[in-house]
Amino acid sequence: QVQLVESGGGLVQAGGSLRLSCAASGRTFGNYAMGWFRQAPGKERELVAAIGSGGRTYYTDSVKGRFTISRDNVKNAVYLQMNSLKPEDTAVYICAASSKGMVIANYNYWGQGTQVTVSS
Repeated sequence: QVQLVESGGGLVQAGGSLRLSCAASGRTFGNYAMGWFRQAPGKERELVAAIGSGGRTYYTDSVKGRFTISRDNVKNAVYLQMNSLKPEDTAVYICAASSKGMVIANYNYWGQGTQVTVSS
């Protein structure tokens, strides 16, 4: 069982930066793939970035070059550094964990989410 708690969301102007954090419980955190999803009103949940247990990363095209995902297996945490934010990045950002790799369908543990709002 893994419990996930996000923090770091907020209101920022376009072009600004935010760093999201996700604290995870569990002694085997390092074995999990971790992902950041986002969901905007009226839109489907989208995988924004993911990092595997070995450090391999994935980014959706719209955030490449602006967002960076990282993990600290000692602190049981995963981070999402978001730079050059755009109004279209506005969404609830949700941390997720998968015990079976980075495939979207395998994420089976979810946080509550943190709101990110980017004003124009």
